[in-house]
Amino acid sequence: MQLLLCATVKIFLCPLGFELQFRLGPSLQGRKVMVHTNYPLEGQPFQRHNFHVLEWNYPSGKDDDSDKFCSLNLKIAGSYQYYFGCGTTERSGGGYIVVDPVLYCITIQTYLSKCLGHLDDWPDRLRVAKESGLVQHDPLHSSANSRRVQVLLLLADQLAVNPDFIPEGQSYSWVDVGALVEKLRKEWNMLCITDVVYNHTAANSVWIREHPECGYNLVNSPHLRPAWVLDRALWHLTTRVAEGRYKAKGLPADITNDSHLNAIRTVLRQDLFPEIKLWEFYQVKVESAVEQFRILLQNEQRRDWCSQMSHHCTIVQDPQFRRYGNTVDMDSALETFVPHSSLPQHIEECCGWLRQKLSDLNKEQLHIIQQHQEQAANCIVGNVVYERLADHGPKLGPVNRKNPLVTRYFTFPYQDMTLEQELQLLDQPDKSCHFLAHNGWVMGDDPLRNFAEPGSNVYLRRELICWGDSVKLRYGNGPEDCPYLWAHMQKYTEITAKYFHGVRLDNCHSTPLHVAEAMLDAARAVRPNLYVIAELFTGSELIDNVFVNRLGISSLIREAMSAGDSHEEGRLVYRYGGEPVGAFVQPSLRPLMPSIAHAMFLDVTHDNECPIQLRSALDSLPSSAIVSMACCATGSTRGYDELVPHQISVVKEERFYPKWNPAAPATSASEVGFHTGIIAGKLALNKLHQELAAQGFIQVYVDQVDADIVAITRHCPSTHQSVVAVCRTAFKDPKTHQYDTNVPPMFIPGKIEEVILEARTVDRHAGTYKKDDGYINGMPEYTVEIKEHIPLQDSTVVKQAGVTSKGRSEFVQEITFQKLTPGSVIAFRVSLDPKAQKLVGVLRHYLSQFSPKYRRGSTADENPPEVLQKPLAQLMSKLTLADLNVLLFRCDSEEQEDGGGCYNIPGWETLKYAGLQGLMSVLADIRPNNDLGHPVCANLRQGDWLIDFVSNRLVNREGPLAQVGQWLGAMFNYMKHIPRYLIPCYFDAILVSTYTTALDAAYKLMSSFVQNGSSFVRHLALGSIQMCGVGRFPALPPLSAKIEDVPYRVNPITGQKEQCCVSLAAGLPHFSSGIFRCWGRDTFIALRGLMLLTGRHTEARNIILAFAGTLRHGLIPNLLGEGRCARYNCRDALWWWLQCIQDYATHVPQGHEILNCLVTRMYPTDDCEPRKPGEVEQPLYDVIQEALQRHLEGISFRERNAGPKIDMNMRDEGFSVAAKVDPATGFISGGNRFNCGTWMDKMGESEKARNKGMPATPRDGAAVEIVGLSKSAVRWVVELHAKGLFPYDGTKIHRDGKEVFVSYSQWNQQLQQSFEAAFWVSGDPKDPNEKHPDLVHKKGIYKDSYGASGPWCDYQLRPNFTIAMVVAPELFTAERAWKALDVAEKKLLGPLGMKTLDPDDMVYCGVYDNALDNDNYNLAKGFNYHQGPEWLWPVGYFLRAKLYFAKKLGQETYGQTVNLVKNVLSRHYTHLERSPWRGLPELTNENGQYCKFSCETQAWSLATVLEVLYDL
Repeated sequence: MQLLLCATVKIFLCPLGFELQFRLGPSLQGRKVMVHTNYPLEGQPFQRHNFHVLEWNYPSGKDDDSDKFCSLNLKIAGSYQYYFGCGTTERSGGGYIVVDPVLYCITIQTYLSKCLGHLDDWPDRLRVAKESGLVQHDPLHSSANSRRVQVLLLLADQLAVNPDFIPEGQSYSWVDVGALVEKLRKEWNMLCITDVVYNHTAANSVWIREHPECGYNLVNSPHLRPAWVLDRALWHLTTRVAEGRYKAKGLPADITNDSHLNAIRTVLRQDLFPEIKLWEFYQVKVESAVEQFRILLQNEQRRDWCSQMSHHCTIVQDPQFRRYGNTVDMDSALETFVPHSSLPQHIEECCGWLRQKLSDLNKEQLHIIQQHQEQAANCIVGNVVYERLADHGPKLGPVNRKNPLVTRYFTFPYQDMTLEQELQLLDQPDKSCHFLAHNGWVMGDDPLRNFAEPGSNVYLRRELICWGDSVKLRYGNGPEDCPYLWAHMQKYTEITAKYFHGVRLDNCHSTPLHVAEAMLDAARAVRPNLYVIAELFTGSELIDNVFVNRLGISSLIREAMSAGDSHEEGRLVYRYGGEPVGAFVQPSLRPLMPSIAHAMFLDVTHDNECPIQLRSALDSLPSSAIVSMACCATGSTRGYDELVPHQISVVKEERFYPKWNPAAPATSASEVGFHTGIIAGKLALNKLHQELAAQGFIQVYVDQVDADIVAITRHCPSTHQSVVAVCRTAFKDPKTHQYDTNVPPMFIPGKIEEVILEARTVDRHAGTYKKDDGYINGMPEYTVEIKEHIPLQDSTVVKQAGVTSKGRSEFVQEITFQKLTPGSVIAFRVSLDPKAQKLVGVLRHYLSQFSPKYRRGSTADENPPEVLQKPLAQLMSKLTLADLNVLLFRCDSEEQEDGGGCYNIPGWETLKYAGLQGLMSVLADIRPNNDLGHPVCANLRQGDWLIDFVSNRLVNREGPLAQVGQWLGAMFNYMKHIPRYLIPCYFDAILVSTYTTALDAAYKLMSSFVQNGSSFVRHLALGSIQMCGVGRFPALPPLSAKIEDVPYRVNPITGQKEQCCVSLAAGLPHFSSGIFRCWGRDTFIALRGLMLLTGRHTEARNIILAFAGTLRHGLIPNLLGEGRCARYNCRDALWWWLQCIQDYATHVPQGHEILNCLVTRMYPTDDCEPRKPGEVEQPLYDVIQEALQRHLEGISFRERNAGPKIDMNMRDEGFSVAAKVDPATGFISGGNRFNCGTWMDKMGESEKARNKGMPATPRDGAAVEIVGLSKSAVRWVVELHAKGLFPYDGTKIHRDGKEVFVSYSQWNQQLQQSFEAAFWVSGDPKDPNEKHPDLVHKKGIYKDSYGASGPWCDYQLRPNFTIAMVVAPELFTAERAWKALDVAEKKLLGPLGMKTLDPDDMVYCGVYDNALDNDNYNLAKGFNYHQGPEWLWPVGYFLRAKLYFAKKLGQETYGQTVNLVKNVLSRHYTHLERSPWRGLPELTNENGQYCKFSCETQAWSLATVLEVLYDL
């Protein structure tokens, strides 16, 4: 699994045993990144704060940021932290990973340990949970002295066994508890977990009296003093109300109606609040403060008295919260109230101002406290309503000391005294330190906030729902703040972890996170594989994630009782676990996706009301069955199965659980057995739950049949067996609610093997429920009528079952019910029909050659088709790269040439490619999310159209491709006979296997650079297959018949033998077929990257020679048009062609031999008709010589068929083509202002804007990249001649009427000497080489052209000079080159491409819209094609130039440049991976925005980026 480095509050669950890889996201590539983690090193214990650095792995053996990763082998469950730093920043981001153990098999039953009795009685009482697999206890440590306390939450002595569990005369210790737990594990295969409570302790704990600093008391938390005063006043109000002293005011002891509630408010407002005067704790003593102020004024020596006053005088809260203890910030008072002079009357006047201000501030404080008091009154009344009036409340009865008006918020460990006497204790620290705040919870509060800390008014406002026998513990920020408490609780934790297999974090959401972290660390030091569960009441999944991540919680408790109807209950099953039925097989290496916390799904918890009270007794079984079918840990609470019709109070319950007796009579209160309640049904459901988990039934489907019936399917993706449970809920009591007697039939796909169980809750007429005094008994009147593992015909629930067939692969059984009454459950075991079962096994057998995942459930084929008898890799090894172009790619227009097209998904869209990549791109988005509702999946389920399309387009071809098609067809033939809901996942599996095998075959045919390269290199190299193919009609002119290794085929139309050389498309989809497929310029810019670097040397040679054969006027065509429709209207294609011949000679072993290859000339003279192949042939070196000679001589001609026939926009002057060597400089110069002979070739098209026939970027004169390319070519032929590989050292030309000889060596030197003088823009007005200093607006750059008809154009900043830097770096001074590259980086470099024009230029516009036709000359009809939009291919040259010159400037500069290059290219890698075309676009709009008019994937974009990686 891969995790891109980021920071998040999401949960990343990693299964135990997996390898987790950390990879760099785009923003981090090219930067020095270090990953730290606290996952322990091998053999070392986990230490939360002990981080170590992970080492980077380099799969390709090179320092490639796109591929490198660091990893963890996850062998220990728990939560671990990672962070990463960039450069000098140690922490740039980070997060958590949760290593998840397999938890699906767990079933649990929770118990109140106080109801189990003595330890000796536990086995008999726990026996009822034997079939559940796991049992949880509440805390077993010593609880409060009285059995009436809230045992789930209260611990008096965390370090001792509760004496209630020890029989009289016995002495049990933790060792005995541990022995019992171990016995249950060995004999019953049952694990035990227990609650741990960190947030509070029992109020009567001895140790808290000895160490009151461990709680929040009035000494260490003086902000609680006002709340304590209110609490004591309320206690005294309780005693007075109980004594009847407020009866006359309408407030009796027995509060029963709204008038009594109103009386409470009246008493609070009129009597209690005025008596205790809480506002005095927040006010200042005015006269004392004024006197202090007066003295300061009298003593202060001021020269400049000023009458201006500010209004910022503030009161400072007394940290000890004494009455009138607040003080005035005298500095602010002196600045606020300034006397006119030092005269006494002015000082007194000023004191008066302060007196008034303080009175106002005191009134503000009074108002705030009155608001707090009003909220306190609301909360007090609300509490009284719940406890005494509400139907769902405890109805405590009259107010008395045992049941006070409200629960006390603080302990008071002293004898009764008057309120006045109690208030005197406030000033006695030895007494007030024992007034400890109780714990509780605050509705709607932030769970990460500690409500007892300063700044919180929860206790004052009476917002705490208080647990009156607990004390909230005060840990502080660490052990140093409360050493005894930390040590005590750590020891408690270690004891618990030693004897129990897991813990439930009680009140987890209110436990300080740093405390829970430290305690769980201590627990895991004792038991590393500790199972930790918790119930969070945060109300926020994001906050839940914080707890899960920080604490490593294994499971969060979720409850079916939270569902208001059966539909919601079914949704919870789907939510809490499993993948959908028919889910896709995920690749072994895949991105780690965020997930929800693992659930422990209970039908009910101890904290909530009994389901029988809210629903009906008959609903217990079907709702429990729904829970049991969930693909997660499940469970229940003891008492649920016995149908106990009330909540078992964790506070007040004093009775014992009944013991286990298999023969217990229905009316027994002290014993339970198989016939008690729904126990028999529950045991069967628990066994089924464990079986489903153990056997890999990990897929889930929930069907809401009607308002009350839920059908849940659990499916095994390897055997394709299913279990379908149909549950008829009974949320309403059938005795009072009329249920529909017409149960809809069900259609279950496949063959029903058996009825696993059918069960109904029935009335057995055994009397009615009567609450027992000694035992927690259930309703005797109901039991379960159950049958297990019976044939379908023996079912009493099913009336009949008929088999229907939906097509050749869909066998469905129609089920009609007769006794699916409310409260019923039936579970079917379902297999595929026998034929489908066999064929899916055979399919898995053939898929197992690609992955061991398919071995389970596989079956060998008895009579395998011949094509399947060989491994697919063997068939693929016969394919050429041109074949792989057909197999993997080919866009719609390419396919249409063959009479086909790409597949269209009805109601959605057409696939990008007819080949496998078209589907793989779509499936790559569908697969991770199991988006089975996607239109592609729907299409696959509905019919075989797409399936047949994939195989038939290959079968209809010849040779090895047809064999691959036959292989796919044979696999699909098996697949067509399995149920349609499984088709998408198996179709994907077959395609993934075929695709990956094809990629392996492709890379084996490529160069070592690709084979040993990174994933990025390989992705780009696929662009070679994507762009290079053979169409129905030859795109290239014929080569000489004397050339070896030229591919031939028989033309399907003429029956004649013809050459079928690979051609290179310029871009997809716009430049992929017909005469618009091949362009000279595009071909030779892309050829080095896509063909030479990938090892396609023969095909590259063929393309070079084919274009050589079309040489005319000394030029290579721009638009090739198979040579016969060629246009010779560009000045640069010839020089790109020569550059590729040079690259071929350099990269290919014995590559210089291409110079001797024969070229079949189509146009041996400029004006001749096309010659037949072989009629005129000459070696390539002669063609090169002719091209150089013609440029030196000067080229000037008018295009054939000039006019609208070949260009409907160009003006007449534009059809005149000219190019020559300037004798003064050696530069290739040409063109005019009406044509555009370089790659920036946009011709105006808008009549409305009057730009039609005007080139946007004529770039006439000497274009900088052509000068660089010509220098490279001339230098090369000089070197070749010196080696005896090129027969010419120059050429004769006519100049000024004379024949002269021009030496290539002289031409080379002339270019070298002329270049910087002509092209460098120094910005120095005195520069003698600068002809137009007034046009310079960017200095430290190289001109885009020299001698343009519009001089301004020479000085425009464009990215073209970087091309010259790469092909002819010798022209440039390193320091000047670096300055120009720096300007280009700052001004032109975008996220993916290079701006084609300086954004400071007046005609810059970065958004290309070819459809826009308005009156804007610079924009209409995409006139700004090269005036700002960011083209990708120049980025390759820019980065290569940076790398070249960085090396010249030293190792430090080079290192920084390498990092820049990696960072820039990371964005291309990201785009490449995400693009459905699996390519890089022609261009983007400004700042990398998508441009819909761009080719989605462009040959030269892919090629030049690949060249950068080669240079790296």
